[in-house]
Amino acid sequence: MLESLKSCRLCPRNCGVNRPEGELGFCRTGMDVRIAKVSLHEWEEPCVSGVRGSGTVFFSNCNLRCVFCQNYKISEESYGKDVSINRLAEIFLEQQERGANNINLVTPTHYVPQIIEAVKISKRDGLMLPILYNTNSYENVETIKSLEGTVDVYLADLKYYSDSHAQKYSGGPGYFLHASKAIEEMSRQVGKPVIDSGGILQSGLIIRHLMLPGLLFDTKKIMDYIMETYGDSVYVSLMNQYTPMHRASKFPEIDKRLNKRHYESIIQYCLDSGMHNAFIQDPGTATEDYVPDFNISGI
Repeated sequence: MLESLKSCRLCPRNCGVNRPEGELGFCRTGMDVRIAKVSLHEWEEPCVSGVRGSGTVFFSNCNLRCVFCQNYKISEESYGKDVSINRLAEIFLEQQERGANNINLVTPTHYVPQIIEAVKISKRDGLMLPILYNTNSYENVETIKSLEGTVDVYLADLKYYSDSHAQKYSGGPGYFLHASKAIEEMSRQVGKPVIDSGGILQSGLIIRHLMLPGLLFDTKKIMDYIMETYGDSVYVSLMNQYTPMHRASKFPEIDKRLNKRHYESIIQYCLDSGMHNAFIQDPGTATEDYVPDFNISGI
């Protein structure tokens, strides 16, 4: 699949650039895998982090431009360190040695061919952990199809229903169309969630939605879509942790914390719709204290 990088069409941008020859598309990613942090992450959903932590690998660069991105240092400024495919495979094994519950690939889309090769190598050398694909879901379905047999768990954002919101706040035209199709393919691959005796997710799909200030109706449309399409065959993670950062100050309507009553009303809306398999967050998560310290540790 590395050959596909000669005309890169991994995501809906379909840039068609020749990455082996040094051409850069929208995400500004070349051939090398750039990583900003390797860690045991304690702040994912309980069935992901558990007690030991999720073995996160934070990849640099991104195919969206979210004005509120808390990880802008790596998503837009390309902070990180380049590693080979063999080194990436070693990192997976080191996470296993540290006691991680899983390998959590954060913003991995633009590195899919390299990741597939690295997972093959690491499994050959003894990797036994579930592979989690942690994505903004601005994906091409063909890219997700290529991950069948490599990924066990998908942690998939579903950010917007309205295309106008997607373009205004994330620069992602056609976001819901692309994301919904990609998530449907993810669901087809992994099926209903499977949790082991220790409470850790081994396979399945979690659809995440970060509520934004003022977008209550958009959130309702997303919850409606999830219930109508999946019922209780997936997990939903409804997040209240929105913290205005990066360029959010240029958009007064989202340059504030989420209204607590709006979050509570969506929880009730989900309950009334019959949703059972959902994670919610306690108050106090909307703080910069939860932003990872990107310092190329573990690389």
